[in-house]
Amino acid sequence: MGSIPDPGELTELTQPSFDEFQRQTSLMTSCTLLWKELSDHINSLEQNLMKQSETLKRKIEALDSETKASLDSLKKRELSIEDSVKIALSRVEFNTKAAMRTLGDDVEDNPDGEVDDGDGLLQHLKSTCLKMEAKEFWSFVIGKKKEIDLLREKIPAALSECIDPARFVMEAISEVFPVDKRGNEGGSDLAWACVLILESLIPVVVDPVIGKSRILVTPSMKEQAKEIAETWKKSLEERGGIENVKTPDVHTFLQHLVTFGIVKKEDLEFYRKLVVASAWRKQMPKLAVSLGLGDQMPDMIEELISKGQQLDAVHFTYEVGLVDKFPPVPLLKSFLRDAKKAASSILDDPNNSGRAAVCSYLLILIVCLVPMICFTIYSTILMILDYTLFT
Repeated sequence: MGSIPDPGELTELTQPSFDEFQRQTSLMTSCTLLWKELSDHINSLEQNLMKQSETLKRKIEALDSETKASLDSLKKRELSIEDSVKIALSRVEFNTKAAMRTLGDDVEDNPDGEVDDGDGLLQHLKSTCLKMEAKEFWSFVIGKKKEIDLLREKIPAALSECIDPARFVMEAISEVFPVDKRGNEGGSDLAWACVLILESLIPVVVDPVIGKSRILVTPSMKEQAKEIAETWKKSLEERGGIENVKTPDVHTFLQHLVTFGIVKKEDLEFYRKLVVASAWRKQMPKLAVSLGLGDQMPDMIEELISKGQQLDAVHFTYEVGLVDKFPPVPLLKSFLRDAKKAASSILDDPNNSGRAAVCSYLLILIVCLVPMICFTIYSTILMILDYTLFT
């Protein structure tokens, strides 16, 4: 066995080779690069952690702010309940006494419901409301369609005289909503009266202290309103689905949901289909927002454009403030091109000479006025053309 050399003993130094030097240099370079890569990675992780920490901090602050706002709102609602109940009770007491006085009066009612002016109309409406004569109220309203603007002004004041306005309204429109009980003898469409009465009920049932965020409808009436809504939904199958239901009926249903505050989040897609199918109705954009469809408006407008309903799309964009995203001028130009094509096909049809003359006149009117008229004017003219061409 060879002896182990003494570490302190000088040994013969060997000359390092150039290859070994290159190997060592390469190793040092690799270590340096690896160290730099690790350092950069650690710095990147630190920066990401700081960003996530800041984001989390902002979210916590926002959540704290929202929580505080929600707690303040709940506290305000809780404190307002007593005042709201007092106001509601005093109103009921006042209306009860007024109803008793009305019942005790010997004043002869006009059997034909004729009234001389707005005061007379209001007095007649109040009389039926005080006595809770829903059927007579309904008959009087539908007989005054020519005075619909006056009715819209006076009905809320009359409904405020009711002991139970919500019950009164549901009973008043029950002849035609949720289903038309007149059968084949139904005659004219009375959905306009339903919508008018339901709209007029809103200012009567809103909380007098905190407003529309709380609807003063008793739990039993709200449950009854939900049952009515479910009955209407089930009747869709008998009518052939959403595509075949009349737009005025859709309007009444959606207004019923908004008035009584019974919108369901799980039914938003169903509401969306109803709104799109009846988009030409003037009140649909506002109803859509009230139904909770505000976030879906851009997609709904895109759908209307794809269906060739540019006028409806323009109406929606103005109502919800999306004019920048959906400029109306290109949409109107597109509609004008489609309208010209449709009018040309009608003009070429000898069997539709009268209808074609109307279309031709309206087209000339649009070409002259579209560049200069405001949205309200052109929407009216174009809507007339829309009905003429496509109904």
